[in-house]
Amino acid sequence: MLVEYLGVFIGLWLVLATIVIQQIVLVRVHRSQKGYKVGVIDPSLGQSSLFFRAHRTFWNSMENIVPLMGFSIIAIITDYNPQRLTNIVWIYAVMRIIHMILYYAIVTDKNPSPRSIFFIIGFGTTFYLMIDLLIHLVNL
Repeated sequence: MLVEYLGVFIGLWLVLATIVIQQIVLVRVHRSQKGYKVGVIDPSLGQSSLFFRAHRTFWNSMENIVPLMGFSIIAIITDYNPQRLTNIVWIYAVMRIIHMILYYAIVTDKNPSPRSIFFIIGFGTTFYLMIDLLIHLVNL
């Protein structure tokens, strides 16, 4: 059974590895700040600060991984279609990587921004999984 979900596991590994990389970037950028203090974030920082964007990118990923990970675990345990779950997880993983790159690169207060497109697609995959998984569970 677990072999059927290998693509899912590799995709989830990629999502988690992306978050670890985001954390490394965040710590490095934070420590390079003038007047660095552990755990202190200057509330006046905005989009022009790479530290601000790295912080927002990391926490956005932390907030968004919880539902996807939870739904993925339920899906695997209940024998949800492995190929469909693999597709969902990989779309999510790629969208999160593009979102991260754009968040680091684009300095804008404009909303929506180009990174919003990739956030919405990633979020949409989680929402799709939530609904499709419910249908799967009801039909067990």
